[in-house]
Amino acid sequence: MHQTQHNKPNLNSIGMTSERTRRRLIDQVRKMGVTDQRVLDVMFALPRQAFIDEALSNRAYDNISLPIGFGQTISQPYIVGLMTQTLFNRSRSKILEIGTGCGYQTAVLAPLCDEVISVERILKLHRRARDLLYDLRVRNVKFRHGDGFAGMKEHAPFDGILAAAVSENVPEELIEELAVGGRIVMPVGRDDHQVLIVVDKTSSGTVQHEIETVRFVPRLAGLG
Repeated sequence: MHQTQHNKPNLNSIGMTSERTRRRLIDQVRKMGVTDQRVLDVMFALPRQAFIDEALSNRAYDNISLPIGFGQTISQPYIVGLMTQTLFNRSRSKILEIGTGCGYQTAVLAPLCDEVISVERILKLHRRARDLLYDLRVRNVKFRHGDGFAGMKEHAPFDGILAAAVSENVPEELIEELAVGGRIVMPVGRDDHQVLIVVDKTSSGTVQHEIETVRFVPRLAGLG
C-alpha cells in the first residue's frame, strides 16, 4: 500500500508562520477548555507544520487531526492540549508516552517534565520522530521502538502515562508501572464509542473517571 512520503522539514522556514496564525489556534484551544498557560505556551511556540507532510502545511494550524502516513494521524491540537493539561494536574517528573507517532505530542510533553520515554510500534515513525525532535533540540526524550501497551518495565515507575491509541481497557502492565500518585490519561472503548479516561493510582488502589468522548486510531499488536 502506498504511504505518504514525508521529507525532512526545512527548519529554517518554521519561523515564517505568522504569530497571528499560531495565536488564533491557541485562542481556539483555550476557548474549548485548555486553560493551563504552561501547556498553551508550549503549543504556541511549537512549529506544528514541522510534524506533517509539506503538502498539508497550509492546514497545520487548523484545529483538526491530519494524516501522517501508515494509517496514523497527528492529533487535533485541542485533544493534545486537553490530554497534556489533564496529565499535568500536578508536577510530574517521568512520563511514558505510548504512540510517538510524528512526535508532536512528545514535543509538547517534553518541556513540562524531566524525562519522557516515548514508544512507537512503527519503525519508520519512530525514527522520523526521533530525528525531528533532535533537530528541534529536544534532549530529554528517550525513544523506543516497541509495543508501549506492554509497558516499559526497565524505566518504571512512571509519574504519568499518556497513550495516543484506543484500547478496550487499561492494561494491567501500565497500572503496575505507575508510581503511587501517578496518573494515566488514555482513550478506551471501541471504534463506535471511545472516551478519554483518567486513572489515578493511590496507595489503596486506583480511581478512574471519564473526561469526554474522543476518536483515536485503534491499538494494534506487534511491530511495524
